[in-house]
Amino acid sequence: MEFILINIFLGVVIFLSLIVLWFVWPPDSPWSPWWQVGTRQIRESLKLAKVTKDDVVYDLGSGDSRVPIIAAREFGARGVGIEIDYIRHLTAWLKVRIDKTSDRMTLKRENFFNSNISDATVVFVYLVPRVLEKLKPKLFKELKKGTRIISYKYKFEPDQNLELVEQDEKNEIYLYKIPNF
Repeated sequence: MEFILINIFLGVVIFLSLIVLWFVWPPDSPWSPWWQVGTRQIRESLKLAKVTKDDVVYDLGSGDSRVPIIAAREFGARGVGIEIDYIRHLTAWLKVRIDKTSDRMTLKRENFFNSNISDATVVFVYLVPRVLEKLKPKLFKELKKGTRIISYKYKFEPDQNLELVEQDEKNEIYLYKIPNF
């Protein structure tokens, strides 16, 4: 009996450790961890990008889809959250239903590298630098000229195809635009 209790205890400890690891990830990882963005930073990001009811705001790696929910609820935009993780996607689905924004929201459970994002007018990303660089060709290929890209915390490497329009250093928000040339 004692042996079974010890194994159950160790199983619970390992399980909880994996959950903690799921939320904490080294910044130089090739994959992006789930670090939530504060509501204040989301609002400031959407204000910086001048989001309106005419916008379609995509959040790549959306987690619980806070960004597109706030874009839909407070700015009147259409929101699209793309998240590969089933649990985070389910959490987002529940939040959208509770928040009653489902008429202005689309949630996709898929890899954003495989998603068509061509109808976006604003793209929000909170991704580590390696993933940002890997994402650039997709952005250049699919997004229309003038599309705004908000990057939280991390900057894109300088590129002639991506213009840094404005930045909010205090909130670590960087607004880029696909140039009109």
